[in-house]
Amino acid sequence: MSSNTQQRGVLSQRILQKSKELFGYEITQKELRLMPYVLYEAVNNKRVINVNAEEKAILSNWMDKQFLQVCRKGNLLWISEDFFNKANQIVYLGYVDLSSE
Repeated sequence: MSSNTQQRGVLSQRILQKSKELFGYEITQKELRLMPYVLYEAVNNKRVINVNAEEKAILSNWMDKQFLQVCRKGNLLWISEDFFNKANQIVYLGYVDLSSE
């Protein structure tokens, strides 16, 4: 890792560029922070219940884009493989590979 590092969980220019490449738009800071939670829940509990109103709006947007489906009670009914893989790439850049390159 280089001496220049980004902060963990902070939206960087390379994350914005990668999200535009993968999703067709630049994600927000809130989306970046929500992705690890949704991915964890998809693998473990199949529920996304600990979300506030802003995060519910993001989930609704993701449902409109056919990335995932959540029922009213918070049960994660499904998550697309494409979204799962792309979100993992974003999470990797935001939380694991913190080089600024």
